[in-house]
Amino acid sequence: MAITSPPPPPISTGGKSNLPSLSDEVRPMTRLRRRPERLIVPECGLSCLDIAEMKKKKKTERNMNPEFEVEGRDFYLASRKGRREIMEDGYGVMLDILGDPKQAFFVVIDGHGGRAAADYIAENLGKNIMKALETVGKEEDQLQAAIHEAYLTTDKEFLSQSVDSGACCASVLFMHGHLLVANVGDCRVVLSQKGLANVLTRDHRPDREDERSRIERSGGYVDCRNGVWRVNGSLAVSRAVGDLHSKEWIISEPEICKFPLTADLDFLIMASDGLWDKVNGQEAVDVVLREKNPLESCKKLVDISCKRGNIDDITVMVINVQQYLGSIKESHKIDPSSPPYMKSTS
Repeated sequence: MAITSPPPPPISTGGKSNLPSLSDEVRPMTRLRRRPERLIVPECGLSCLDIAEMKKKKKTERNMNPEFEVEGRDFYLASRKGRREIMEDGYGVMLDILGDPKQAFFVVIDGHGGRAAADYIAENLGKNIMKALETVGKEEDQLQAAIHEAYLTTDKEFLSQSVDSGACCASVLFMHGHLLVANVGDCRVVLSQKGLANVLTRDHRPDREDERSRIERSGGYVDCRNGVWRVNGSLAVSRAVGDLHSKEWIISEPEICKFPLTADLDFLIMASDGLWDKVNGQEAVDVVLREKNPLESCKKLVDISCKRGNIDDITVMVINVQQYLGSIKESHKIDPSSPPYMKSTS
């Protein structure tokens, strides 16, 4: 705040008024005005290395951020970091696939052993699905095959980097008037249909009888430590992308389901296990219905989980299903580089 000196005392002027003139009153303020300092623009701009370093620093700062929120076009997200040093959750979004606003891709990711795998999935899983559609075909009956191939390809590509990190994820693809849901690990997707919760995914955990049998047939073992079932005494999930040194038992093959989009579908809730370990599907649906504002409902669900003792990273996304009813028929070739692709893993 600018500090001004008090106006000068009235000066006797004979028969004239002793009150100061308007120019006398404003003169002290006028004296304090200063010319702005000269802005010096360097002759040479930042180098590519400088820019890369700035981006890396900004990304690191986001990863350290304890919480953030996103209000997108027909999707809403809230995320909060748990007790770990960095946030290992992530998400990816592809909108207007092939220029069709009724086609989109979303993924919620829960990383472990660092965030390298989560970042890779956010950047590449959606793109790999588009590429797979070119290989297997883009007809409705080929969509599940394309998603299956894309998950395995994403895993293979990440493993080739020899980085010992892993991630669970759950994805949804709106295409050809259908909803296709896929997952590996314990991220979960819940659909609200006329206000009733319908869990569309099954968690891949070693206490599932079929998963336990598969692991043991592969030469691994499952045991329970402090109430948590683990694969070979380590991971608490039985499927994931990455996990280089456990790949013999931790597979990346997704489970996929397909549903027609109908007018009685309300919204989707996608979230990491930081939510589902403390909040069940129907309760989550009720919160979204009650809050009305989808972004506020995401933040409310994060708060509820944390108040109940969650100390893990938590990410919650709500998607308006009604926006994706109907689809434009494609007549042109898929170009994986053409759709807008956004991702945030902070």
